[in-house]
Amino acid sequence: MGSLKYGSLGPVNGKVGNLIVSSWKGKPYVKSLPKERKSMPSEKELINRKKWAMAQAWLRPVTKFVREGFRGYTETVEGYLAAKSCLLKNAFEGVAPDLIINPALVKVSAGELPLPQNMQATLLENHVVQFAWSTEAISRSNRYDQVMLLAYDIENGFSISTLTGLLRYTGADTLQLSAVRGQVYHLYAAFIAADRSMQSDSIYLGAMNVKPQE
Repeated sequence: MGSLKYGSLGPVNGKVGNLIVSSWKGKPYVKSLPKERKSMPSEKELINRKKWAMAQAWLRPVTKFVREGFRGYTETVEGYLAAKSCLLKNAFEGVAPDLIINPALVKVSAGELPLPQNMQATLLENHVVQFAWSTEAISRSNRYDQVMLLAYDIENGFSISTLTGLLRYTGADTLQLSAVRGQVYHLYAAFIAADRSMQSDSIYLGAMNVKPQE
């Protein structure tokens, strides 16, 4: 049942007849209740359902990261929903039913902040990954922008990340990885502006096989 939270002249919220009234970021939305379906889903619909489920499963372990990476993506869509939309559009390969998500095509951050040049990742001793980049000044960037780092073990649904890494002018930062099982980590980096007004696109830096110490 719908409610009038702000009096008889205020906005409606909830179910009214066959309509659902709600709001998002201060904007009202009205949609009708879904009709009962009697026909079987088409092959295309089944494929879309599979892609939807795969996208959700892929993003679940990195939800916190993409919420920040896609903050303010558009006026109406941001965070997890924006990340999922981007993944669905750009990261699938293969022909159904043999669909895969290509980690190199996934974005975990999106925005207009420039990335530094020559970003790379190197595996050091004790399962430490060093991320390095050029400190050369770039238009629309700030030396106090912060790096955002992500190492994602997709097979085991496990991620290690930082959303507030070292500053752009330092030229490097590290992540300490786990190697309990012998894992393959897919590496991503992005930057967030010093004033938190925007983020950069993420960059995929390849995969690293981290083996347990003997």
